[in-house]
Amino acid sequence: MQPSLEKLRKFFRLEHENKYDNTAIIGGLAKMLDFWEGEARADGVAEEVIQAVVARLRSYEKISPDGRAESLKGLWKRIGETYPEAGQKPKAQTPPVVGNQPPRPPRPAPDVTPNAEASESPRPQQQQKQNPPQQQAQQKPRQAAPSRSDVVPGAKTSQTPAALNAELTVLQGVGPRHAETLSSLGMNNLGDMLYYFPRRYEDYSQLKPIKALFYNDVVTVLGTIQTVHNRPIRGGKSSIIEVVISDGTGSLRISFFNQPWLANRFKQGDAIAVSGKVDQYLGRLVMNSPDWEPVEVENLHTARIVPIYALTEKITQKWLRGIMNQVVSHWAPAVVDALPDTVRFAARLVSLGEALMQVHFPVSQDRLKAARERLGFDEIFYLQMGVLRQKRDWKSVDGRRFTVSTEWLDARLTSLPFALTAAQQKSLEEIRADLDSGKPMNRLVQGDVGSGKTVVAALGAAIVVSGGAQAAIMAPTSILAEQHYRNFTRLLAGEGGMLQESEIRLLVGSTPDIRKEEIRQGLHDGTVKLVIGTHAVIEPDVLFKDLQFIVIDEQHRFGVEQRKELRSKGTNPHLLVMTATPIPRSLALTVFGDLDISVIDEMPVGRQPINTYVLRPQERERAFTLIRGQIKDGKQAFIVYPLIDESEKIEARAAVDDFETLSKEIFPDLKVGLLHGRMKPAEKDEVMMKFRDREYDILVSTTVVEVGVDVPNSTVMLIEGADRFGLAQLHQLRGRVGRGADQSYCLLIPTHEDAAENERLQAMSRTNSGFELADLDLKTRGPGEFLGTRQAGFASTLKMASITDVPLIEKARTQAQALFERDPYLQLPEHALLAEAFERFWGEGKGDVS
Repeated sequence: MQPSLEKLRKFFRLEHENKYDNTAIIGGLAKMLDFWEGEARADGVAEEVIQAVVARLRSYEKISPDGRAESLKGLWKRIGETYPEAGQKPKAQTPPVVGNQPPRPPRPAPDVTPNAEASESPRPQQQQKQNPPQQQAQQKPRQAAPSRSDVVPGAKTSQTPAALNAELTVLQGVGPRHAETLSSLGMNNLGDMLYYFPRRYEDYSQLKPIKALFYNDVVTVLGTIQTVHNRPIRGGKSSIIEVVISDGTGSLRISFFNQPWLANRFKQGDAIAVSGKVDQYLGRLVMNSPDWEPVEVENLHTARIVPIYALTEKITQKWLRGIMNQVVSHWAPAVVDALPDTVRFAARLVSLGEALMQVHFPVSQDRLKAARERLGFDEIFYLQMGVLRQKRDWKSVDGRRFTVSTEWLDARLTSLPFALTAAQQKSLEEIRADLDSGKPMNRLVQGDVGSGKTVVAALGAAIVVSGGAQAAIMAPTSILAEQHYRNFTRLLAGEGGMLQESEIRLLVGSTPDIRKEEIRQGLHDGTVKLVIGTHAVIEPDVLFKDLQFIVIDEQHRFGVEQRKELRSKGTNPHLLVMTATPIPRSLALTVFGDLDISVIDEMPVGRQPINTYVLRPQERERAFTLIRGQIKDGKQAFIVYPLIDESEKIEARAAVDDFETLSKEIFPDLKVGLLHGRMKPAEKDEVMMKFRDREYDILVSTTVVEVGVDVPNSTVMLIEGADRFGLAQLHQLRGRVGRGADQSYCLLIPTHEDAAENERLQAMSRTNSGFELADLDLKTRGPGEFLGTRQAGFASTLKMASITDVPLIEKARTQAQALFERDPYLQLPEHALLAEAFERFWGEGKGDVS
């Protein structure tokens, strides 16, 4: 028997004598894996046996003594079947745990075999070719250090319990310098490399000759550079590099704007691959600013799909692909799949090993699609499991009841200067029911721009304050907090209001110290009933007498820790989150699955739709004429840009550059203000307040103006470079106007004339409904824009989900809910691997995502 197996038997026997109390080794039986894995591999123990031992021992401390006895008996039986000479087994133990049985024989369909079986099958032919037997023998001592059974990527995605934490220097051809360079890309160990996915692919298996190209094709073309010209435009302010390539069947002109350094990169006679959309100019087919790269000769002959990775200085695609091939071909088949077979087969997913192999080196587009589907499924699945668990945890504690009579509520509604819409009334009733449920409210109010979320939140606060408790409203910026303060004061402390003005206070960073101390004292002794503020509200020295109701506006602007900090200032307080980002239902149920959701999808009576028009760049003067006319009538206008300063890489107009022209040449008689993201917060607030107070006629801005600022007198929103924004962002910007009773206008000017037909811009001109636009954005761009707003740092764990479709999201949610109902805390033995993968995805319990 191999020495490593003999050592294993001794530890098992000692554990049996200790009545399975996990004391055979100081620190627990799993500690032996630190040295045992390497010894076992050096002894030539079969990889599947090593994997089985690792899996059992990693989850050993989590199970009962009886379960441990069963687990060790089953494990030793498994070893005995593989190595009959293993001999004597531990005594008096019972049958093995169901969830960790040895791998079954391979199933007929190769794409969906359980991943553990992949390690039993012969290596792929190309790998044998790459590493001949003698070379493998030389490499083996270097590669034996890490455990193939064990992948814990730094990216915290779905994986098995052990660790490919070996440093990259164990790889052939990677020294300390290369390891340092790879580390700058986020690759610190072999597991990180498996999860460093290509940013795109060149499909050399389906190339098109230039003569077969058509307008609007999105293709990759290979050709040889014929000519390179650099010509100035805009009076020398900008430049265009024009390259003509030929492939023997025809020629194609390629243009690059404001990238003069490319003139030295393109050499006549070099072969390059260009990928992009085929446009038309003066009757000829062209490509504008396509992706490109030099062609490696072997790619021309392999006719396969080639991965393109994000790079940094000192490394090339060819070198990184070679290193990736080493890692992926050797380690991907050995990754143990944490996803239960029942889930995987029900969702018709490929194994994790197959997905990792194909996402890096796809054999075909179909296999690549299946790989991305599997990896995206994992992310949504773990996300949904997490939010379901948080919802259950939140509902398991008690919350204070706040009950009001229908007469009391009717009196409050009657005192309002307007009638609530049916959607507002429904949301208010849901909030009222939550406050009277005996459980802490955890609700998201999702309302379109200008739909009246604030009044619903104010009435919720009124219910709690009427019960003798306190409420806090937290906004992302000082100007938004001040806006809420005015609105809440008008609604709750006006004529016939239930609060005195002194009981509602504003607490922001710029509040004078004397007043801050006064407010803190009032919150501590209970004389201040309602506080509205920014991050200043969560400062350690802000203490509440009885905080029971929290409203967080535009929740994605706050980090998890900030929300937890505010919650901790009360005892299981009721939480209301408001967002104006319209999120399609399928995504809302997944990403906000821990929250109950109310939707306000009606506009208040009397609010006029905003007239939206798409103008070609040469029609800009029409926009300026409209702005002049509106300002003459006493109104104001926004002009928004995608960039702060002109960029050499991006051809788009910029705020700072155009501000000079607008203020001095186009509107010299008007007062023009400038707002952008590089200004200090206090400067931004000052500019915004001056605009609100009509000290400026026109505000030139970047997208910092996007969230929630109320300037009812502004009636024109002109968006330059509109094709560079997503639909959700365009809709948010449009919502800055139309806040009063006057007709308002949104004018969209794209970067190029042909972008005027852009589907997103045309959709903006057709509808004012944020929910319709969100559905369209989901179809055209994927859910990245919505998922990315969940929380800072959270989106970085979603590498594949941003390209998945709605059916996959729904499929993952359905499977997660079904498993959650059976085992919400993943305590069943068969879910031990899944539990560890879940913990890694959620960052060891950092999760409070609500």
